Amino acid sequence: MMGILGILFAPYAIVSKNGAKLACKTYCAWVLWSARWMVGIRTEFRGQIPTDEVVVASKHQSFLDILMLFGRMPWPKFIMKRELMWTPVIGLYAKRLGCVPVNRGRRGRAIAKMVQDVAREFSEPGQLVIYPQGTRVAPGAQKPYKIGAAVLYEELNQPCIPVATNVGLFWPRKGILRKPGTAVIEFLDPIPAGLPRDEFMQILEERVEAHSNALMKEAGFTPDGHHPDT
Repeated sequence: MMGILGILFAPYAIVSKNGAKLACKTYCAWVLWSARWMVGIRTEFRGQIPTDEVVVASKHQSFLDILMLFGRMPWPKFIMKRELMWTPVIGLYAKRLGCVPVNRGRRGRAIAKMVQDVAREFSEPGQLVIYPQGTRVAPGAQKPYKIGAAVLYEELNQPCIPVATNVGLFWPRKGILRKPGTAVIEFLDPIPAGLPRDEFMQILEERVEAHSNALMKEAGFTPDGHHPDT
């Protein structure tokens, strides 16, 4: 369906960013609808969905959380690894939507380039989405939070909306197996602009991890990877 919609909307997307956005939102809506009737994955959103110009720092567990975030926010722009910009269909639409590619192999140079590209793309309003751990992280796994989120928070001088999720329990980061259940995206209380970098990083990690663990526990999974009844 990604290929079909990508081709059908391509002429509109090439001449209009609104066409690219409509194509992607249509795809997101189709996936969430089909996931419900095909495999029993229901989706739920909690908290206040951001509509202003903010930094959104989200837990990233699978492809599903990308679709849920994009489908609900007015104009999200994702920080994404550079290799995806050369992927058929995805690359075209990512460029038209103003997503920002990052070379993950060169930390200092990559962060400087990311800040430069974000400044350019934010000549138009939108919500900047970054995954502070830099990649998909399986439920129960530990991975450090990277400094990129704090750099953007400082440079843009915008509030940050932390996002927690449990979607990896139902739509894993690898493989084709899907499990029925309620996949939740929770928008947490904003972190105000202007905090020192270390304080921001501590608050962000504590909130996202605590709420993600709570969502997973609510679904019957404990952070150590064991179900409560085992």
